[in-house]
Amino acid sequence: MTISVGILDYGMGNLKSVANAIKYVGGSPHIVSDPSHLCQYDKIIVPGVGAHPQAIRNLRVSNSDTYLKEAYLHGIPILGICLGMQLFCLSSEEGGFHEGLGWINARVVPFPSSSGLKVPHIGWDNVIIDFHHPLVQGIRNNTDFYFVHSFYVDCFNQENVLLSAEYGVTYCAMFVHDNIAGVQFHPEKSQESGLLLLENFLKWQPC
Repeated sequence: MTISVGILDYGMGNLKSVANAIKYVGGSPHIVSDPSHLCQYDKIIVPGVGAHPQAIRNLRVSNSDTYLKEAYLHGIPILGICLGMQLFCLSSEEGGFHEGLGWINARVVPFPSSSGLKVPHIGWDNVIIDFHHPLVQGIRNNTDFYFVHSFYVDCFNQENVLLSAEYGVTYCAMFVHDNIAGVQFHPEKSQESGLLLLENFLKWQPC
């Protein structure tokens, strides 16, 4: 049985790259412009490229936040990618203070200027697997993924941190909570390891 994946179009994501990656790993991708249709899919992906304030505004204006919450409460597995991950958090400090969807006990903060590192953080970087989980099945510790971000997720509950990375500070590269997961990197641009993670997402059946 082919897994149907709704990829939410709220004006902030590179949808085709994600759709192509899902198709490559055996899923049936559908770019969803009408959020009221989200609950008809087996899985949902919220991609994201751009700034948090505009993204959360787009979600609310289109009522995507309401329909995403409905899907979340129905237990549909949902994956946030990059900015999509950050939207699941309590708040973001990008462009001031902005509330997020509040699904995960975490905040989005800027990399410290004192680190002397270039921001945005762009390129390949390795991640540490913090605990075993079906979403990282077959992925080796210290595997490289492709990142593009100026802000990072600071999780208050360490048990939600599935993958961690370091760039001036140690931060959450992937979290999981109930039927939601978020990745700071771009699996659709991370070659074999990213495709394996997306394949694992298709197979994932949260308890």
